[in-house]
Amino acid sequence: MPHYVAFLRGINLGRRRLKMEVLRGLCEEMKFTDVATFIASGNVLFASKVADDRKLVQQIQTHLKKALGYEVDTFVRTRAEVAAVAAGRPFAKAALENPAHTVHAGFLHEPPSAAQAKQLVACRTEVDEFCVEGREYYWLCRIKTHESKVWASPAMKAVRLPTSSMRNLTTVRKIAAQFPASGV
Repeated sequence: MPHYVAFLRGINLGRRRLKMEVLRGLCEEMKFTDVATFIASGNVLFASKVADDRKLVQQIQTHLKKALGYEVDTFVRTRAEVAAVAAGRPFAKAALENPAHTVHAGFLHEPPSAAQAKQLVACRTEVDEFCVEGREYYWLCRIKTHESKVWASPAMKAVRLPTSSMRNLTTVRKIAAQFPASGV
């Protein structure tokens, strides 16, 4: 049975506080198996007979809205897709190995248009750098991420990037390591 990760946007931010055992229960209600959560920020690992990630996204979003009373943007990736993101090296080796730098992976429903990808990469600053690969984009931040001003910049706003959910690449690597060795 295929294994997946659902990256839920905005879980445990602001007023959206949800215990992970409740989230696991909601996923089990959808007949998912091997359900586990990873840290309290909306990372759900599961197995499902459904092999279409678009159907899974719709199923999860519909069920969570009904159960929680609010929309939860959901981004689903297969075990192999998560492993590829975890193994990715989107920036220069020196930048990736610098302990003061942080890399985030942003998950999108669809790949951005060529124009959006080009605009996002062009938002590079002295401290911020971007890379786009398929349905993911990567953000290298050379300072503390909360100190970066790039997301408020006019250039970034002009990109009109679709809704996404970002995770620290270290977290993605830890999630990838959680899958059972036999998982698809």
